[in-house]
Amino acid sequence: MIRSKNVSSPVLGIICMLVAGVLMSSNNAILKWVTAGYPAGEIMFIRGVFIWLPIMILIARAGGPRTIIIQRPHLHFIRGACVVGSAFMYLTGLRYLPLADMTAISFSTPLFVTALAPFLLGEFVGWRRWTAVAIGFAGIVIITRPTGDALQFVVLLPLGSAFWAGIRDMVTRRMTTTDSSNGILCTTTAMVMLAGLMTFPFGWTMPTAQDFALIAVAGLFAGFGHHFMIEAFRHAEAVMVSPFRYLMIVWAILLGYFIWGDLPDTYVIAGIVLVILSGLYIFHREIVRRRTAMRRP
Repeated sequence: MIRSKNVSSPVLGIICMLVAGVLMSSNNAILKWVTAGYPAGEIMFIRGVFIWLPIMILIARAGGPRTIIIQRPHLHFIRGACVVGSAFMYLTGLRYLPLADMTAISFSTPLFVTALAPFLLGEFVGWRRWTAVAIGFAGIVIITRPTGDALQFVVLLPLGSAFWAGIRDMVTRRMTTTDSSNGILCTTTAMVMLAGLMTFPFGWTMPTAQDFALIAVAGLFAGFGHHFMIEAFRHAEAVMVSPFRYLMIVWAILLGYFIWGDLPDTYVIAGIVLVILSGLYIFHREIVRRRTAMRRP
């Protein structure tokens, strides 16, 4: 992306994040459309093929293959396994749950990261962030309403996906000190494609030309969505652009309504608000914690 002289960096960063949100939400909508007819592994493989195009663009812009730095392959394997688990559960959940619900529950990833950080990263989590985690999970409970007949196995799928995404994020923290972003993208995408391909003996369905094109477009949307998200953080500070990620829920609600006629009820809206507020507060406390640490001699 070319930096415009007429647009300030924060504004350009916000624009990139908004574009990323639209692309990622469109990717999810397409995947929900096709998951009813094809196994999750098949979709993962086909989509992964087309995600390589944005990755190649990122590598070329960064300086070519020499920017692919892999020094701790065991962490790449762990991260890839987490992404595979998260993708399988998310794609399966999309088959049964409304798009807005899936998107909202997926934003519980910061809650898992915060809750697991003391045990896996040795980080201190104060009472404020613990309170935010509790409020966020209360929002998840309100969205899913696991009482009586509402307690269904499918509700655990997006939660499981968010959990593995949280582990992925914590592993990524350790990797970025020695391994390049391009290296991480390459190994993870390759592992997701390999995992999808391994499901071939369990029965793939030959996609129609239309469905194949849709999955291909989903791959391009996902790849370029991550590209614009990276650009957002390149052009502006995280504190400026990260809150705009939550607009993905708005796009998901609109797409879910216009395509499937799904409209969140009052409980889901209330739960979404709690999840968003808790996530934003956790992000705020993380910024405060880092700034405080930087001021210390």
